[in-house]
Amino acid sequence: MQDLTWEDVAAYLRHGDIVLFPIGATEQHGPAGPLGVDSFVCNDLAEDVARRTNTLCAPPLWYGDSTHHMAFPGTITLRTETEVAVCSDVYRSLARHGFRKIITINGNKSANMPGLLAATKTLHEFELPSVFFAVVDPMKLGRGIATKIKGDVVEHHGGQLEISEVWYKRPELIKKDRLSDTLIDHRAVFSEFFNIDLFGGGHDTIDIPWSADEERAFAPTGQFSPNNGASPELGRRYHEYMVDRLSEFIAWLRRYKGPIGARAAASATQTKAGRRRRSV
Repeated sequence: MQDLTWEDVAAYLRHGDIVLFPIGATEQHGPAGPLGVDSFVCNDLAEDVARRTNTLCAPPLWYGDSTHHMAFPGTITLRTETEVAVCSDVYRSLARHGFRKIITINGNKSANMPGLLAATKTLHEFELPSVFFAVVDPMKLGRGIATKIKGDVVEHHGGQLEISEVWYKRPELIKKDRLSDTLIDHRAVFSEFFNIDLFGGGHDTIDIPWSADEERAFAPTGQFSPNNGASPELGRRYHEYMVDRLSEFIAWLRRYKGPIGARAAASATQTKAGRRRRSV
């Protein structure tokens, strides 16, 4: 969208109402990964899907909820309530222009999700019932491929999959000589109920937030899990799988008629008409 004029966007809206909104983060990703890993991930995914499906893509938001990484220089964070406010304003702007199907692509796995879900759920319920919202997170969208290509290697912050994806799309940004087999002792820090592998599962978990100073203490390099097995090919398979799956979702969304969105808009129109009749 940032490369177009307002007339180009208006022309798109005459035949389409789907828009992709990428939100990432600017936060440390260990010695090998750039601060923009999460933003590169969501923006590259959004742009590749947009080209594949002829869908418009909004400019990315380069900041997210990264308070837990603030002990590492270069990290820039939004508070959760700020993320909700900023994203809500983006959604309102898009809806006002006529976008009725807004797909948010989150590159900051899990951390941005509380704010994104709060914003979309609240807006859809109380303010924008005619807008269809969807929130995409690689931690969920990539499950079908992650366990097949990473094997039994733990994948967490700064791990091999997200580093591989950036390596595939932007190879000049990865410091290959800083890749390592680092793995923090998750159970000693968080107990056996911690979700050690973001693509694992099958055991009981309890969410435990941690502070920036605590993270610097238990993960002094900022890396949580091994990335010495990262490669452009691994990143290609991981990335292209998610492009395929999200493209399938958009194909479905173009055929979708309700009950979300269309019926809600009709219901809202009927409600307003009833109020007018009662007032007369």
